[in-house]
Amino acid sequence: MKSETGQMWDVIVIGGGPAGLLAAGRAAERGKKVLLLEKNATLGKKLLITGGGRCNVTNNKTDLRTLLPKYGASEPFLYSAFSQFGVAETLSFFRARGMEVKEENDGRLFPTSERAQSVLDVLTHYIEEQGVTVHTNAAVASITYDDADGEVSSVISNTVADGRVFRITLQDGTTLQSKSCVVAVGGTSHPETGSTGDGFAWMCALGHTIKDNTFSLVPVALQDSWVAACAGITLPDAKLSIYLDGVKQPLQKQQQRGKLLFTHMGISGPLVLNLSKYIGSLLEQGEVTLALDLLPTLDPGALKARVQELLIGESNKQIKNTLGDIVPEQPLPKSLVAALLNLANIDGDTPNHSVRSEQRALLVSLLKHIPLHVSHLLGADKAIVSSGGVIPNEVDFKTMQSRVVPGLYLAGDLLDIDRPSGGYSLQLCWTTGFVAGSHC
Repeated sequence: MKSETGQMWDVIVIGGGPAGLLAAGRAAERGKKVLLLEKNATLGKKLLITGGGRCNVTNNKTDLRTLLPKYGASEPFLYSAFSQFGVAETLSFFRARGMEVKEENDGRLFPTSERAQSVLDVLTHYIEEQGVTVHTNAAVASITYDDADGEVSSVISNTVADGRVFRITLQDGTTLQSKSCVVAVGGTSHPETGSTGDGFAWMCALGHTIKDNTFSLVPVALQDSWVAACAGITLPDAKLSIYLDGVKQPLQKQQQRGKLLFTHMGISGPLVLNLSKYIGSLLEQGEVTLALDLLPTLDPGALKARVQELLIGESNKQIKNTLGDIVPEQPLPKSLVAALLNLANIDGDTPNHSVRSEQRALLVSLLKHIPLHVSHLLGADKAIVSSGGVIPNEVDFKTMQSRVVPGLYLAGDLLDIDRPSGGYSLQLCWTTGFVAGSHC
C-alpha cells in the first residue's frame, strides 16, 4: 500500500472486531466517509472464537438497573452510553438482519445457529451495505494528532475545527489521515487473534492514562494431578469457596455458584472465570486453595441422609456404580466418581454394604468440600478478556469521545471496564461501538 496522505477520510476506524465493525457501519450509515483498518487478513478473528465458537452475543437483561451493576465500579459511567444502545437495541439490530437468538442459563443469549459466523456475517453485510472501505493486513504503527502542515501539536485543543487531523501510519509506511478516529483494537487477551496491546501504547502517546493491563477472565491451573482425568466434565451447578493460607475469604452469594468445567490443567467455566481476577490477587499474598462443593443444593445433613439411604437401598451394588446417582437430576460422571473414591482411599469395587461409616462420612465431606490447590492463572492466550486500559473518567460516555484528544473515540476492550462472563463483554463492544459511530 502506497502513501495516501492526500486523501482525507471523515472517520478511520482501527480494529475489525465487534466494536470496530459496529462503529464503522454506524458512522457510514450517517453519511460519513469511513475507512476500517484491520491488522489481520480477515475481519472478526477473535469474535469467531468467542463462546467456544458459538458467540455469547449478549445477556438478556434489558433493564439498565439490573444490567449495569454487572460492570462493577464502572456502572456510573455507562448509563448514558447504554441508554442509547443497550441490550434491547442490540437484539433489534441483529433480528432486523435475520439473526435470531436463543437464551441459555443465566440469561446468556446465543445465535440460534450456535455459530459465531452468523454474528460476523451480519456485521460484515452491514458495513458492506453502508459503503465502508476496508483495508485488511493493515497493521497500524502509530497515531498522531497533527496540524494540517504535519507538525505534531503540543497542546490539545477542544475542537477539531482548527485544522488538526489524525495521521495514522501503518507498519508498511503508508500514511492515512482523517478528521476523526475510532480506536477499537481490544486488549491483550488471545494475542494470536491480533490483540497484542498496541492500542495502549498509542493512547499513552496521545496523553491518556492507562491502568496496568492484566487478565480478568482466565482459567485457573491447579496442582492437583487427578483433575486431568476429569478434563471435559462440566458441572452445571457447583459452588466454590476460596481460602488464603487456610483462611476462608469473603464472597458474595451470587459469586459462589455457577457452571464449572474441568480442563487438563485445572478448572474453567463461568464460575471460575468470574472469580479468577480475585484469585489472582490473592496469589500475590500467599497460598490459595479452593473448596469445591459438587452438590450445593443439599446441605451436609441432607446429603448424609441421602448417601446412607442410597447405600442401604442398593446394598449389593458396587460403590463406584452408586455414588453418581445421589442427585438423579445432576448425576456425577464416572471419572469424577473415580477421583472422589481415590481421594477417599476407597476401592470402587467395594459393595455398598461394606462401606464403613467413617468412609461414608469422608465421602459426604468430599462431596461438599473437595480441596483444590491453585498453581497459577493461565496466560493471555487463554484469557477471555483482559483487564485494565484507558481509565473511564478520561472518556465522555455520551459520545465515547476522548476528553484528552478531541475527535478521538474509544470503544471495547481498550477501556478499563471489568465485567463477568455471560455476554457482558460483547454487549460493551456493541454499546460503545455504536455510540462512537453515532457521534464521530
